[in-house]
Amino acid sequence: MPRLIFVNLPVSDLARSTAFYQALGATKDERFCDGATAACLVFSETIHVMLLTHDKFRQFTPKNIANARETSEVLICISADSRQAVDATVEKAGAAGGKVDIGARQDYGFMCGRSFEDPDGQIWEVMWMDATAAMGAGNASAAA
Repeated sequence: MPRLIFVNLPVSDLARSTAFYQALGATKDERFCDGATAACLVFSETIHVMLLTHDKFRQFTPKNIANARETSEVLICISADSRQAVDATVEKAGAAGGKVDIGARQDYGFMCGRSFEDPDGQIWEVMWMDATAAMGAGNASAAA
C-alpha cells in the first residue's frame, strides 16, 4: 500500500476553503468531514488536504497559528501531468479566488512550475517535470 500524505491546514472560513479546493478538482471525503470544524479534500489516492478551523487546528499543536499572509512555514508542491495541466491548475486557483503566480514562473525546459496562494495565504506550487530529461540534465551538471 502506498503511503498517504495528509496536509493539515488551518483555515479561517471552512466553507470558503472547501469550495476553493473543490474548484481546483479536489473531492470531499465525507468520512473525514464533520461539517463544522474539519473537511478532507482528496487530490489523489495518496494526497489529502485536511482543512481545519483555527479552533480545531489548535487541538493538535501548542504553537501559535502563523498568519500565512505574513509568515511562511511551508511551501506545498504538487505535480502535474503536463505543462498545460500546470497552467490549468493555477488558472482554476485564480478563478476560485486565489492569487496566482506568487513566485516567479519557472521554466527550465525539462521542468516548469507556477504557484498560487489559497484564501488563507498558504502557497502551493504546481510543477511538471520530464523525469528522463531531468536525469540527463542532472548528470550533465554533475559532470561539469
